[in-house]
Amino acid sequence: MKIVDAQVHIWSSGTPSGHHRQVSSFTVEELLAEMADAGVDAALLHPPISWDPNSNAQSIEATRRYPGKFAILGQIPLDRPECRDLIQSWKQQPGMLGLRYALVLPEQRTWHEDGTMDWLWPAAERAGLPVATMAGRFLPTFRRIAERHPGLRLIIDHVGLIRAEQDEAAFGNLDELLALASLPNVAIKATGAPGYSTHAYPFRNLHDGLHRIFDAFGPDRFFWGTDITRMPCSYRRCVTMFTEELPWLAGRDLERVMGGALCSWIGWKLA
Repeated sequence: MKIVDAQVHIWSSGTPSGHHRQVSSFTVEELLAEMADAGVDAALLHPPISWDPNSNAQSIEATRRYPGKFAILGQIPLDRPECRDLIQSWKQQPGMLGLRYALVLPEQRTWHEDGTMDWLWPAAERAGLPVATMAGRFLPTFRRIAERHPGLRLIIDHVGLIRAEQDEAAFGNLDELLALASLPNVAIKATGAPGYSTHAYPFRNLHDGLHRIFDAFGPDRFFWGTDITRMPCSYRRCVTMFTEELPWLAGRDLERVMGGALCSWIGWKLA
């Protein structure tokens, strides 16, 4: 079984946001060493442009140097109209398969509703580019976007939960999230799950909620991943939480969740 992480970051400058490791750089070589220890075969890079403006280029270089190990969901500047034409040739860059917007900076937090992103959805739909975003805080708007653009493959980051909360409180939007599973162009990244728990490994208080989300979206739209640089446990335990501790996840379903479904969704032809 190929194990593919649906979200990791590398960077070479800046001050990492939130609970990410507070280090000035995290190189592709450091990431590869941790992946090897954990038994992870490949990973989807998400350039953390919010703190390192050069991370798109760094991720592209990583895919050049280590073919077969990485693909990228990068970022076209949304607030610079002169950059919009980049979307037409976006996939011509090494490893680039789509787009991802965290929208975590104060000036970005309204972009999904103030018109800044309106051009993106139809353009990405035409270009065949999947788009990931931290939609957990604006699920009603996200639903309208998905309904208006049925040909656009969308990905909800970080299990779609309330990112600032933990334990039961993190699942406060669960019913609204589960309702999105009826839209066939919406998938969910089960990334960063351990960070939602104050309990010890294997974070059993999350298992029922994860099971409900998996049952709603199914194995072809539910992608394992870590966001490893802000996880409260080892990389290996991020893997085994899913491969060993969830009795309802086995066989073909496990293979899809641990990498196969992600590769299918974004068009990553992994060797």
